[in-house]
Amino acid sequence: MNSLQIALRVLKVDRRTRTSAILTAVGVAVATGLVLLLATLPFATQNREQRAIWQGEHHVGYQLDGQRKMLFNAATDYFAGQQIVRVDVAPVPGAATGSIALPPGVPQLPGPGETVVSPALGRLLQAHPANQLGDRFGKPVGALGEDALRFPEQLVALVGHTPDAMPENAYPLTGFPAGKASPDPLLMLLSWVGIIVLLVPSLVLVASSARLTAARRERRLAAIRLAGATPGQVTNMVAAETTLSAGIGALLGLLISPALHGLASFVPWAGGTWLASDFALPVGLTVFIIVAIPVLVVLAGVLGLRRVLKNPLFATGGHTKKPLHWWRLLALPAAGAFFLVAVTTAKEYGGIGFVMAGLFFLVGSAAIVGPWVTSAVGGTFVRIWRRPSALLAGRRLRDDPKGAYRSSAGIVLAVFAGSMALTLLPTFESMAGGGRSFADSVLYVNTDSRHAGSIVEQANASLRKYGQPEQAVAVGDVYLVRGEAPNRYGHRALVMTCADAVKLTRYGLTPENCAGGPAVFGATPIDLAAFKFASSWEGTAVAPKSGTRMEAVPPRDADLSDTLIVDPAALPAGLEPATYTVVAPTTDANREIVRTALAGPAAGEEIGSRDQYLFNQQTELGDLRRVTVIGLIAAGILAGCSAAVATAGSVMDRRRTFGALMAAGTPVRVLARALRMEAALPALVATIGAGIVGVLVGVGLYSMVDPRGIVVSPWLLAPVVLGVGVALLGASVCTPALKRVQAEPLADE
Repeated sequence: MNSLQIALRVLKVDRRTRTSAILTAVGVAVATGLVLLLATLPFATQNREQRAIWQGEHHVGYQLDGQRKMLFNAATDYFAGQQIVRVDVAPVPGAATGSIALPPGVPQLPGPGETVVSPALGRLLQAHPANQLGDRFGKPVGALGEDALRFPEQLVALVGHTPDAMPENAYPLTGFPAGKASPDPLLMLLSWVGIIVLLVPSLVLVASSARLTAARRERRLAAIRLAGATPGQVTNMVAAETTLSAGIGALLGLLISPALHGLASFVPWAGGTWLASDFALPVGLTVFIIVAIPVLVVLAGVLGLRRVLKNPLFATGGHTKKPLHWWRLLALPAAGAFFLVAVTTAKEYGGIGFVMAGLFFLVGSAAIVGPWVTSAVGGTFVRIWRRPSALLAGRRLRDDPKGAYRSSAGIVLAVFAGSMALTLLPTFESMAGGGRSFADSVLYVNTDSRHAGSIVEQANASLRKYGQPEQAVAVGDVYLVRGEAPNRYGHRALVMTCADAVKLTRYGLTPENCAGGPAVFGATPIDLAAFKFASSWEGTAVAPKSGTRMEAVPPRDADLSDTLIVDPAALPAGLEPATYTVVAPTTDANREIVRTALAGPAAGEEIGSRDQYLFNQQTELGDLRRVTVIGLIAAGILAGCSAAVATAGSVMDRRRTFGALMAAGTPVRVLARALRMEAALPALVATIGAGIVGVLVGVGLYSMVDPRGIVVSPWLLAPVVLGVGVALLGASVCTPALKRVQAEPLADE
């Protein structure tokens, strides 16, 4: 009979070994499914960007070599808080429309006044009046397919023009942007963090399942060894038994991965969901993951046989475990010192790899320090408390701290990662803000001195046609400079009347500030005599007009930049701004109508607003918030399952001891209380410690971005509360497991 036949025979006749094998297979399936999902995320973002590369948002893949056939411009528009990608195109004079190759999913090249839109944008066009949205793009003549969209609900408009109606900054290209897209670097980083954070609890679950009958298996293998089996034969038996359950688990993980991919496709990222086909992993990498995870499990099982192979007599019981040394405590400060050095020198030497290594050492130090803390907790129990349940729990923790800590390992890592994430997230949220000096409700278009007047005239004509009272105005850009070019420094300034500044900017100007004649307004006073006006940093500088006053006006928002406001009457004679910003006030009721009025004369130039500026910040923060919540919940579930399985395994390993205590008259409730204490209290101590270390690591990582302090949020306590809850959940299996022991005859052992 070979090793595989022996393993199958054991699984057939031993119910507990069969249960352990099934749980091991489930654990491996969960770990395999999670790794397959997380590993495919970078490829999913790359597939998304590959479909959208023709939209040209990131200025990559432009085809500049060869005959230029089309003018191309990409911009971002907004409607009711939703982002619209706008692509303006026109064949260059003399180029045939049919000679321009169309990207996949684009049915046709729109002519002047025509547009091809995505299905979601088409529905918006049908649901709203033309003066709010449709007039921005022209007549819809076709629909983009899924192959042309980043995500199914993306809003995209491909707008046709004549060459002379294209934006000034349009690119002459040989065709639509093409090439190979890159994966999202942020999601790639998060996927690696997710693999570490979720894979380790999964492997802890696998290890807990594999050790469900560890003591019983050790006795069985030791008996076989004492009966004459060689170390190689025993190793082969264990390898065959573990390979069977881990292999089946890996295949199950492969089978459930499409379902996980389907669920992940509903989770928004970067403004939209996913196509199911995005989650495609290369075959070679899939095979590697399917093989690597079972190999790791088998390797761990074989390495656990050292005691059986070397000392089979001791493996049957009767040996004394050595106490843990105090030097284990040094692992945490040593890893912390390494991490601190890596963080403080990262900017100087660019050593982000050392920072990740420090993070790895900190995570690894938990496995060294945790058992010692568990043993210390057990010693405290024995010295302080005299209740039977406390004494039983204390002796167990002190005698087998490694086994007792095993049920807490997954919880510790989940709390550590959660505390670190919830330290960084509120701080990142506090950094959001900024933007130009205009009020939140103002829309603006950047242009030059040649087009500013015509844009204002056409936009105001459209606003009158739509029956709106608002009027657009042109605001020039000048500079107050010191020194000689090219080594000048100074301030940027907006040229606008004081009355317009009161209405259109975020400065605290009031009508009373406008009564004192020509002036320069700023957040802090400057000595005008020391500055000169220039139309650009390199342009000719002219001294200020005599009698111009400087007035300090505190801004309404703390994140407002140091831009100045210059009254047109204060400009020196002959100085003309080279660049302008056409701005228009809006209300909540007419914002989209005003945007539509600006879109026509802007001819593809991006129409900005502060809401639009903050859109990407809020989208990224929302993505991080969502990923953090999902990761914490998944890690908590995995950690709870591993804690429950480890606790049940602890009861089964000591079945003989518990049966003897019950036979001697010890109540089940006393034993259950002891098991709950030995499961929950070390986890509570380790959870609090992991939470503190997680916060400190978060502070260290944030110091690499900004030396200022972090924002303390009450959400920092959430991982600790979650960890305590998971530990109590794991401890709740004690009573059912003991009752099962009580119901079985002790002679079975």
